Amino acid sequence: MPRDSQTVPAVDPSRDLDRHGPGWREGVRSDIYWGLAHALPRLLLSAAARRGDLQGRMLLAPSSGDQVWQLLAEARARGPVLRSRLSYYTVDHAAVKEILSSPDFRSGMPARPDSLLGRLLDRTAPRVPGPLEPPSLLATEPPDHTRYRKLVARVFTVRAVDRLRVRTEAIAGELLDALDPAAPVDLIPSYCALLPVTVITEMLGVPPAQRNRILELGTRVTPSLDFGLSWRQFRALTAALREFDQWLDTHIGQLRRHPGEDLLSQLIEARDEQGALDDRELTMTAGLILVAGFETTVNLLGNAISLLHQHPGQLDRLRKDPALWPNAVDEALRLDPPVLLTGRVCTRATSVAGVALPAGAHVVTALAGANRDPAVFADPERFDVARENARDHVSFSGGRHYCLGASLARMEGEVGLRALVGRFPELRLLPGARRRPTRILRGYDSLPAMLR
Repeated sequence: MPRDSQTVPAVDPSRDLDRHGPGWREGVRSDIYWGLAHALPRLLLSAAARRGDLQGRMLLAPSSGDQVWQLLAEARARGPVLRSRLSYYTVDHAAVKEILSSPDFRSGMPARPDSLLGRLLDRTAPRVPGPLEPPSLLATEPPDHTRYRKLVARVFTVRAVDRLRVRTEAIAGELLDALDPAAPVDLIPSYCALLPVTVITEMLGVPPAQRNRILELGTRVTPSLDFGLSWRQFRALTAALREFDQWLDTHIGQLRRHPGEDLLSQLIEARDEQGALDDRELTMTAGLILVAGFETTVNLLGNAISLLHQHPGQLDRLRKDPALWPNAVDEALRLDPPVLLTGRVCTRATSVAGVALPAGAHVVTALAGANRDPAVFADPERFDVARENARDHVSFSGGRHYCLGASLARMEGEVGLRALVGRFPELRLLPGARRRPTRILRGYDSLPAMLR
Protein backbone atom coordinates (compact mmCIF):
# COMPACT_ATOMS: atom_id res chain seq x y z
CA MET A 1 0.00 0.00 0.00
CA PRO A 2 1.34 3.50 -0.77
CA ARG A 3 2.74 5.51 2.10
CA ASP A 4 2.50 9.18 1.21
CA SER A 5 4.42 8.53 -2.01
CA GLN A 6 7.49 7.54 0.01
CA THR A 7 9.60 4.62 -1.15
CA VAL A 8 9.48 1.91 1.48
CA PRO A 9 12.09 -0.86 1.38
CA ALA A 10 10.60 -4.30 0.92
CA VAL A 11 10.84 -6.70 3.84
CA ASP A 12 12.34 -10.12 3.12
CA PRO A 13 10.46 -12.52 5.42
CA SER A 14 13.22 -15.12 5.08
CA ARG A 15 15.72 -12.95 6.96
CA ASP A 16 16.32 -13.40 10.63
CA LEU A 17 14.60 -10.39 12.19
CA ASP A 18 16.36 -10.81 15.52
CA ARG A 19 19.73 -9.76 14.13
CA HIS A 20 18.34 -6.39 13.15
CA GLY A 21 17.69 -5.45 16.76
CA PRO A 22 14.50 -4.60 18.65
CA GLY A 23 14.12 -1.15 17.08
CA TRP A 24 13.98 -2.59 13.58
CA ARG A 25 11.54 -5.29 14.62
CA GLU A 26 9.30 -2.74 16.33
CA GLY A 27 9.28 -0.70 13.12
CA VAL A 28 8.10 -3.69 11.10
CA ARG A 29 5.41 -4.49 13.69
CA SER A 30 4.26 -0.87 13.61
CA ASP A 31 4.06 -0.86 9.81
CA ILE A 32 1.94 -4.02 9.82
CA TYR A 33 -0.37 -2.52 12.43
CA TRP A 34 -0.73 0.67 10.35
CA GLY A 35 -1.67 -1.41 7.33
CA LEU A 36 -4.33 -3.37 9.21
CA ALA A 37 -5.74 -0.58 11.40
CA HIS A 38 -5.54 2.40 9.04
CA ALA A 39 -4.58 1.68 5.43
CA LEU A 40 -6.97 -1.25 4.94
CA PRO A 41 -10.03 0.49 6.48
CA ARG A 42 -9.34 3.61 4.42
CA LEU A 43 -9.03 1.53 1.27
CA LEU A 44 -12.35 -0.18 2.00
CA LEU A 45 -14.08 3.10 2.85
CA SER A 46 -12.76 4.78 -0.30
CA ALA A 47 -13.97 1.89 -2.45
CA ALA A 48 -17.39 2.01 -0.78
CA ALA A 49 -17.63 5.80 -1.17
CA ARG A 50 -16.84 5.55 -4.88
CA ARG A 51 -19.83 3.22 -5.21
CA GLY A 52 -22.02 5.82 -3.53
CA ASP A 53 -22.06 4.22 -0.06
CA LEU A 54 -23.32 6.89 2.33
CA GLN A 55 -21.35 5.71 5.34
CA GLY A 56 -18.13 5.62 3.34
CA ARG A 57 -18.78 9.21 2.29
CA MET A 58 -19.60 10.21 5.88
CA LEU A 59 -16.52 8.66 7.46
CA LEU A 60 -14.13 10.04 4.88
CA ALA A 61 -15.54 13.56 5.02
CA PRO A 62 -13.38 15.93 7.08
CA SER A 63 -15.09 17.42 10.11
CA SER A 64 -14.04 20.90 9.03
CA GLY A 65 -16.78 21.71 6.52
CA ASP A 66 -20.55 21.84 6.27
CA GLN A 67 -20.62 18.65 4.17
CA VAL A 68 -20.94 16.65 7.38
CA TRP A 69 -24.36 18.19 8.10
CA GLN A 70 -25.62 17.43 4.61
CA LEU A 71 -24.54 13.80 4.88
CA LEU A 72 -26.15 13.42 8.30
CA ALA A 73 -29.42 14.83 6.95
CA GLU A 74 -29.27 12.41 4.02
CA ALA A 75 -28.73 9.51 6.44
CA ARG A 76 -31.69 10.59 8.58
CA ALA A 77 -33.98 10.52 5.55
CA ARG A 78 -33.14 6.85 4.98
CA GLY A 79 -34.19 5.50 8.36
CA PRO A 80 -33.19 5.17 12.04
CA VAL A 81 -30.56 2.42 11.65
CA LEU A 82 -28.89 1.87 8.29
CA ARG A 83 -26.62 -0.81 6.92
CA SER A 84 -23.73 0.05 4.65
CA ARG A 85 -21.21 -2.14 2.87
CA LEU A 86 -19.01 -1.99 5.96
CA SER A 87 -21.16 -1.73 9.08
CA TYR A 88 -24.31 -0.22 10.55
CA TYR A 89 -24.81 3.42 11.50
CA THR A 90 -27.43 5.69 12.99
CA VAL A 91 -28.17 9.39 13.38
CA ASP A 92 -31.38 8.73 15.30
CA HIS A 93 -31.41 10.17 18.84
CA ALA A 94 -33.34 7.29 20.43
CA ALA A 95 -31.24 4.65 18.68
CA VAL A 96 -27.97 6.35 19.64
CA LYS A 97 -29.00 6.55 23.30
CA GLU A 98 -30.09 2.92 23.32
CA ILE A 99 -26.85 1.69 21.77
CA LEU A 100 -24.66 3.75 24.10
CA SER A 101 -26.45 2.49 27.21
CA SER A 102 -27.21 -1.12 26.26
CA PRO A 103 -25.15 -4.03 27.66
CA ASP A 104 -25.55 -5.65 24.23
CA PHE A 105 -22.83 -3.32 22.89
CA ARG A 106 -19.19 -2.83 23.82
CA SER A 107 -16.57 -0.24 23.03
CA GLY A 108 -13.14 -0.92 21.55
CA MET A 109 -11.85 -2.20 18.24
CA PRO A 110 -14.46 -3.63 15.84
CA ALA A 111 -12.40 -6.81 15.40
CA ARG A 112 -13.09 -9.48 18.01
CA PRO A 113 -10.01 -10.20 20.14
CA ASP A 114 -10.26 -13.92 19.28
CA SER A 115 -10.55 -13.32 15.51
CA LEU A 116 -7.59 -13.55 13.14
CA LEU A 117 -7.63 -9.78 12.58
CA GLY A 118 -7.97 -9.17 16.32
CA ARG A 119 -4.98 -11.40 17.08
CA LEU A 120 -2.89 -9.72 14.37
CA LEU A 121 -3.75 -6.26 15.68
CA ASP A 122 -2.90 -7.34 19.21
CA ARG A 123 0.46 -8.84 18.19
CA THR A 124 1.51 -5.85 16.07
CA ALA A 125 0.07 -3.03 18.19
CA PRO A 126 2.58 -0.32 19.18
CA ARG A 127 4.13 -0.83 22.62
CA VAL A 128 2.63 2.51 23.68
CA PRO A 129 -1.15 2.09 23.19
CA GLY A 130 -3.45 4.92 22.20
CA PRO A 131 -6.70 5.99 23.89
CA LEU A 132 -8.78 3.52 21.87
CA GLU A 133 -6.90 0.49 23.17
CA PRO A 134 -7.03 -1.18 26.61
CA PRO A 135 -6.52 -0.34 29.40
CA SER A 136 -7.92 3.05 28.37
CA LEU A 137 -11.32 3.90 29.83
CA LEU A 138 -12.54 4.43 26.26
CA ALA A 139 -11.72 0.85 25.29
CA THR A 140 -12.49 -1.24 28.37
CA GLU A 141 -15.70 -2.76 29.65
CA PRO A 142 -16.82 -4.06 33.05
CA PRO A 143 -15.38 -5.22 35.34
CA ASP A 144 -12.15 -3.33 34.50
CA HIS A 145 -13.98 -0.24 33.28
CA THR A 146 -16.15 -0.14 36.41
CA ARG A 147 -13.08 -0.28 38.62
CA TYR A 148 -11.17 2.47 36.78
CA ARG A 149 -14.21 4.72 36.65
CA LYS A 150 -14.96 4.40 40.36
CA LEU A 151 -11.41 5.37 41.25
CA VAL A 152 -11.55 8.48 39.05
CA ALA A 153 -15.18 9.55 39.49
CA ARG A 154 -14.85 10.68 43.09
CA VAL A 155 -12.82 13.74 42.05
CA PHE A 156 -15.13 14.74 39.18
CA THR A 157 -18.23 15.21 41.28
CA VAL A 158 -20.43 18.28 40.80
CA ARG A 159 -19.32 19.52 44.23
CA ALA A 160 -15.65 19.18 43.33
CA VAL A 161 -16.16 21.04 40.05
CA ASP A 162 -18.05 23.82 41.85
CA ARG A 163 -15.00 24.31 44.06
CA LEU A 164 -12.90 24.77 40.91
CA ARG A 165 -15.11 27.55 39.54
CA VAL A 166 -13.42 30.36 41.46
CA ARG A 167 -9.98 29.23 40.35
CA THR A 168 -11.17 28.88 36.72
CA GLU A 169 -12.56 32.43 36.83
CA ALA A 170 -9.19 33.68 38.09
CA ILE A 171 -7.32 31.85 35.32
CA ALA A 172 -9.66 33.27 32.67
CA GLY A 173 -9.09 36.77 34.03
CA GLU A 174 -5.31 36.34 33.98
CA LEU A 175 -5.35 35.11 30.38
CA LEU A 176 -7.55 38.01 29.26
CA ASP A 177 -5.29 40.47 31.08
CA ALA A 178 -2.40 39.22 28.95
CA LEU A 179 -4.15 39.98 25.64
CA ASP A 180 -3.48 43.22 23.78
CA PRO A 181 -6.95 44.63 23.01
CA ALA A 182 -5.55 46.86 20.27
CA ALA A 183 -3.99 44.06 18.20
CA PRO A 184 -5.43 41.09 16.32
CA VAL A 185 -5.34 37.87 18.33
CA ASP A 186 -5.82 34.19 17.55
CA LEU A 187 -8.25 33.09 20.25
CA ILE A 188 -7.44 29.36 20.01
CA PRO A 189 -3.80 29.35 21.19
CA SER A 190 -4.13 32.55 23.23
CA TYR A 191 -7.26 31.72 25.21
CA CYS A 192 -9.40 28.70 24.23
CA ALA A 193 -6.52 26.24 24.65
CA LEU A 194 -4.75 27.88 27.58
CA LEU A 195 -7.79 28.05 29.84
CA PRO A 196 -8.62 24.31 29.98
CA VAL A 197 -5.00 23.17 29.84
CA THR A 198 -4.16 25.36 32.84
CA VAL A 199 -7.13 23.98 34.79
CA ILE A 200 -6.44 20.31 34.05
CA THR A 201 -2.67 20.52 34.60
CA GLU A 202 -3.25 22.12 37.99
CA MET A 203 -5.69 19.31 38.80
CA LEU A 204 -3.02 16.74 37.88
CA GLY A 205 -0.13 18.41 39.69
CA VAL A 206 1.76 19.44 36.54
CA PRO A 207 4.26 22.27 37.18
CA PRO A 208 3.34 25.52 35.36
CA ALA A 209 6.59 25.44 33.40
CA GLN A 210 5.47 22.23 31.69
CA ARG A 211 2.04 23.40 30.52
CA ASN A 212 3.17 24.38 27.04
CA ARG A 213 4.83 21.00 26.67
CA ILE A 214 1.57 19.27 27.60
CA LEU A 215 -0.37 21.46 25.18
CA GLU A 216 2.05 20.60 22.38
CA LEU A 217 1.99 16.86 23.13
CA GLY A 218 -1.77 16.84 23.55
CA THR A 219 -2.24 18.45 20.15
CA ARG A 220 0.07 15.90 18.54
CA VAL A 221 -1.72 12.86 20.01
CA THR A 222 -5.30 13.89 19.16
CA PRO A 223 -5.19 12.11 15.75
CA SER A 224 -5.16 8.87 17.80
CA LEU A 225 -8.97 9.10 17.81
CA ASP A 226 -9.04 9.13 14.01
CA PHE A 227 -8.96 6.25 11.53
CA GLY A 228 -7.47 5.96 8.07
CA LEU A 229 -4.26 7.78 8.98
CA SER A 230 -1.55 7.99 6.35
CA TRP A 231 1.73 6.24 7.10
CA ARG A 232 3.43 9.54 7.81
CA GLN A 233 0.63 10.66 10.15
CA PHE A 234 0.70 7.30 11.95
CA ARG A 235 4.46 7.40 12.48
CA ALA A 236 4.25 10.96 13.80
CA LEU A 237 1.43 9.92 16.11
CA THR A 238 3.36 6.91 17.38
CA ALA A 239 6.34 9.13 18.17
CA ALA A 240 4.10 11.61 20.00
CA LEU A 241 2.44 8.85 22.04
CA ARG A 242 5.86 7.51 23.01
CA GLU A 243 7.04 10.97 24.14
CA PHE A 244 3.80 11.52 26.06
CA ASP A 245 4.14 8.12 27.73
CA GLN A 246 7.71 8.88 28.78
CA TRP A 247 6.71 12.27 30.15
CA LEU A 248 3.85 10.69 32.14
CA ASP A 249 6.17 8.04 33.60
CA THR A 250 8.51 10.76 34.79
CA HIS A 251 5.70 12.91 36.20
CA ILE A 252 4.06 9.98 38.01
CA GLY A 253 7.44 9.00 39.45
CA GLN A 254 7.89 12.51 40.84
CA LEU A 255 4.45 12.47 42.42
CA ARG A 256 5.12 9.07 43.97
CA ARG A 257 8.14 10.58 45.71
CA HIS A 258 6.50 13.91 46.50
CA PRO A 259 2.68 13.53 46.47
CA GLY A 260 0.43 16.56 46.61
CA GLU A 261 -3.30 17.19 46.92
CA ASP A 262 -3.90 16.90 43.18
CA LEU A 263 -6.01 14.30 41.38
CA LEU A 264 -3.09 12.28 40.10
CA SER A 265 -1.53 11.99 43.55
CA GLN A 266 -4.91 10.74 44.78
CA LEU A 267 -5.08 8.19 41.96
CA ILE A 268 -1.59 6.94 42.79
CA GLU A 269 -2.66 6.37 46.39
CA ALA A 270 -6.14 5.08 45.60
CA ARG A 271 -6.91 1.51 46.66
CA ASP A 272 -9.86 -0.83 46.32
CA GLU A 273 -10.40 -4.51 47.04
CA GLN A 274 -8.03 -5.31 44.13
CA GLY A 275 -5.33 -2.93 45.31
CA ALA A 276 -3.89 0.06 43.46
CA LEU A 277 -3.80 0.66 39.71
CA ASP A 278 -0.72 -0.89 38.14
CA ASP A 279 1.76 1.29 36.26
CA ARG A 280 0.15 0.77 32.83
CA GLU A 281 -3.39 1.34 34.13
CA LEU A 282 -2.28 4.47 35.95
CA THR A 283 -0.41 5.90 32.97
CA MET A 284 -3.27 5.25 30.53
CA THR A 285 -5.90 6.67 32.88
CA ALA A 286 -3.85 9.77 33.69
CA GLY A 287 -3.01 10.34 30.03
CA LEU A 288 -6.64 10.14 28.96
CA ILE A 289 -7.78 12.52 31.70
CA LEU A 290 -5.03 14.98 30.83
CA VAL A 291 -5.64 15.12 27.08
CA ALA A 292 -9.43 14.75 27.19
CA GLY A 293 -9.47 17.35 29.96
CA PHE A 294 -8.54 20.12 27.57
CA GLU A 295 -8.84 18.95 23.95
CA THR A 296 -12.64 18.74 23.81
CA THR A 297 -13.02 21.95 25.83
CA VAL A 298 -10.81 23.80 23.35
CA ASN A 299 -13.28 22.73 20.66
CA LEU A 300 -16.29 23.66 22.80
CA LEU A 301 -15.00 27.19 23.40
CA GLY A 302 -13.98 27.80 19.78
CA ASN A 303 -17.20 26.40 18.32
CA ALA A 304 -19.32 28.40 20.78
CA ILE A 305 -17.49 31.67 20.07
CA SER A 306 -18.08 31.12 16.35
CA LEU A 307 -21.78 30.40 16.89
CA LEU A 308 -22.25 33.53 19.00
CA HIS A 309 -20.45 35.59 16.35
CA GLN A 310 -22.82 34.20 13.69
CA HIS A 311 -25.89 34.88 15.87
CA PRO A 312 -25.49 38.32 17.48
CA GLY A 313 -29.15 38.32 18.52
CA GLN A 314 -28.50 35.30 20.73
CA LEU A 315 -25.50 37.04 22.29
CA ASP A 316 -27.68 40.07 23.05
CA ARG A 317 -30.15 37.72 24.73
CA LEU A 318 -27.37 36.38 26.97
CA ARG A 319 -26.34 39.88 27.94
CA LYS A 320 -29.90 40.67 28.97
CA ASP A 321 -30.34 37.37 30.80
CA PRO A 322 -27.00 35.98 32.07
CA ALA A 323 -28.83 33.09 33.74
CA LEU A 324 -29.06 31.56 30.25
CA TRP A 325 -25.28 31.01 29.98
CA PRO A 326 -25.27 27.39 31.21
CA ASN A 327 -28.02 26.56 28.73
CA ALA A 328 -26.13 28.37 25.96
CA VAL A 329 -23.16 26.08 26.55
CA ASP A 330 -25.37 23.02 26.14
CA GLU A 331 -26.94 24.48 23.01
CA ALA A 332 -23.47 25.01 21.51
CA LEU A 333 -22.57 21.44 22.46
CA ARG A 334 -25.74 20.27 20.73
CA LEU A 335 -25.45 22.20 17.49
CA ASP A 336 -21.68 22.02 16.94
CA PRO A 337 -20.32 19.21 19.15
CA PRO A 338 -16.59 18.70 19.82
CA VAL A 339 -16.91 14.97 19.01
CA LEU A 340 -18.89 13.94 15.94
CA LEU A 341 -19.26 10.19 16.37
CA THR A 342 -18.28 7.08 18.27
CA GLY A 343 -18.53 3.36 17.59
CA ARG A 344 -19.82 0.25 19.34
CA VAL A 345 -19.76 -3.49 18.63
CA CYS A 346 -22.65 -5.91 19.24
CA THR A 347 -21.78 -8.50 21.85
CA ARG A 348 -24.75 -10.64 20.85
CA ALA A 349 -27.55 -10.62 18.31
CA THR A 350 -30.03 -7.88 19.11
CA SER A 351 -32.25 -5.28 17.46
CA VAL A 352 -32.43 -1.51 17.59
CA ALA A 353 -35.32 0.53 16.17
CA GLY A 354 -36.69 -2.65 14.64
CA VAL A 355 -33.45 -3.44 12.79
CA ALA A 356 -31.80 -6.80 13.53
CA LEU A 357 -28.09 -6.58 14.34
CA PRO A 358 -25.94 -9.74 14.37
CA ALA A 359 -23.33 -10.49 17.01
CA GLY A 360 -20.04 -8.82 16.10
CA ALA A 361 -21.68 -6.07 14.03
CA HIS A 362 -19.99 -2.68 14.21
CA VAL A 363 -22.32 0.30 14.68
CA VAL A 364 -21.31 3.94 14.18
CA THR A 365 -23.37 6.28 16.36
CA ALA A 366 -23.35 9.78 14.93
CA LEU A 367 -23.59 12.01 18.00
CA ALA A 368 -23.77 15.11 15.82
CA GLY A 369 -26.69 13.62 13.91
CA ALA A 370 -28.60 12.63 17.05
CA ASN A 371 -28.18 16.20 18.30
CA ARG A 372 -30.15 17.47 15.29
CA ASP A 373 -32.95 14.92 15.40
CA PRO A 374 -36.20 16.85 14.71
CA ALA A 375 -38.14 14.24 16.72
CA VAL A 376 -36.36 15.56 19.83
CA PHE A 377 -35.30 19.13 19.03
CA ALA A 378 -37.75 21.55 17.42
CA ASP A 379 -36.22 23.41 14.47
CA PRO A 380 -32.93 21.58 15.15
CA GLU A 381 -30.75 23.65 12.80
CA ARG A 382 -31.51 26.83 14.77
CA PHE A 383 -29.13 28.10 17.46
CA ASP A 384 -31.30 29.01 20.44
CA VAL A 385 -29.60 29.75 23.77
CA ALA A 386 -32.98 29.44 25.54
CA ARG A 387 -33.86 26.04 24.05
CA GLU A 388 -35.67 24.20 26.84
CA ASN A 389 -34.22 20.76 26.14
CA ALA A 390 -30.75 21.72 24.94
CA ARG A 391 -29.26 19.48 27.64
CA ASP A 392 -30.78 16.41 25.96
CA HIS A 393 -27.85 16.32 23.52
CA VAL A 394 -25.53 13.29 23.45
CA SER A 395 -22.27 15.16 22.95
CA PHE A 396 -20.86 13.60 26.12
CA SER A 397 -21.78 10.09 24.89
CA GLY A 398 -23.96 8.00 27.22
CA GLY A 399 -24.35 4.95 29.40
CA ARG A 400 -21.31 3.62 31.25
CA HIS A 401 -19.00 5.59 28.95
CA TYR A 402 -20.66 8.94 29.66
CA CYS A 403 -17.92 11.56 29.87
CA LEU A 404 -16.49 11.78 33.40
CA GLY A 405 -15.48 15.39 32.79
CA ALA A 406 -18.88 16.62 31.54
CA SER A 407 -19.47 18.86 34.58
CA LEU A 408 -15.96 20.27 34.30
CA ALA A 409 -16.34 20.99 30.57
CA ARG A 410 -19.70 22.71 31.10
CA MET A 411 -18.27 24.86 33.88
CA GLU A 412 -15.17 25.83 31.88
CA GLY A 413 -17.32 26.62 28.85
CA GLU A 414 -19.61 28.88 30.83
CA VAL A 415 -16.80 30.65 32.71
CA GLY A 416 -14.61 31.01 29.63
CA LEU A 417 -17.33 32.42 27.37
CA ARG A 418 -18.82 34.78 29.97
CA ALA A 419 -15.40 36.17 30.84
CA LEU A 420 -14.43 36.72 27.20
CA VAL A 421 -17.58 38.50 26.02
CA GLY A 422 -17.87 40.38 29.31
CA ARG A 423 -14.34 41.77 29.02
CA PHE A 424 -14.51 42.44 25.28
CA PRO A 425 -18.14 43.19 24.33
CA GLU A 426 -17.09 44.50 20.90
CA LEU A 427 -15.14 41.35 19.98
CA ARG A 428 -15.47 40.36 16.34
CA LEU A 429 -14.00 37.50 14.39
CA LEU A 430 -11.74 38.17 11.42
CA PRO A 431 -11.39 36.27 8.13
CA GLY A 432 -8.97 33.35 8.23
CA ALA A 433 -10.59 30.99 10.72
CA ARG A 434 -9.33 27.46 10.13
CA ARG A 435 -10.92 24.20 11.24
CA ARG A 436 -8.92 21.20 12.46
CA PRO A 437 -8.22 18.52 9.83
CA THR A 438 -9.48 15.70 12.09
CA ARG A 439 -12.51 13.49 11.35
CA ILE A 440 -13.73 12.56 14.82
CA LEU A 441 -13.02 15.79 16.69
CA ARG A 442 -14.52 19.02 15.37
CA GLY A 443 -13.03 22.35 16.34
CA TYR A 444 -10.84 25.22 15.27
CA ASP A 445 -7.07 25.36 14.80
CA SER A 446 -7.25 29.12 14.38
CA LEU A 447 -9.86 31.77 15.22
CA PRO A 448 -8.51 35.27 14.47
CA ALA A 449 -10.30 38.16 16.18
CA MET A 450 -10.19 41.82 17.08
CA LEU A 451 -11.06 42.42 20.71
CA ARG A 452 -12.36 45.95 20.22
